[in-house]
Amino acid sequence: MNANTAIFWPMIAQTALIFSIYFLMSRRRIGAVRAGTAKPQDYRIPTVEPAPSATAARNLINQFELPMLFYIVCILFNITAGATWLALAVAWLFVASRCAHAYVHVTSNRLMVRRRLFMFGFACVVVLWVLFAVHIAFP
Repeated sequence: MNANTAIFWPMIAQTALIFSIYFLMSRRRIGAVRAGTAKPQDYRIPTVEPAPSATAARNLINQFELPMLFYIVCILFNITAGATWLALAVAWLFVASRCAHAYVHVTSNRLMVRRRLFMFGFACVVVLWVLFAVHIAFP
């Protein structure tokens, strides 16, 4: 498998993370209703939500922010046949950082740890875009 095809595997892993956060949020919301800490209608417009499901919901929103730039650059690498093993390694580092960020967010929710993990992932996406810019500037 070459790097241009392999670049899709980190994207698939990031998507699997999103699916798992959807599952976790649903499980926590159902658990809150069963425990009596929330009512089903509380989720129509969730302005107040129990903390466990609120953190999962907020994390899910996070998965559709910075990761969108990641998806775009990976697709552009593939389209232009510019993916390298370095880009692939950075892509995997990004996914690892997002998994760690999601874990912290939905468990201890330690803000400074989350911030460091977010900034590392952010740096990975910046590096990917720089690598892509170099690829198209100097083919």
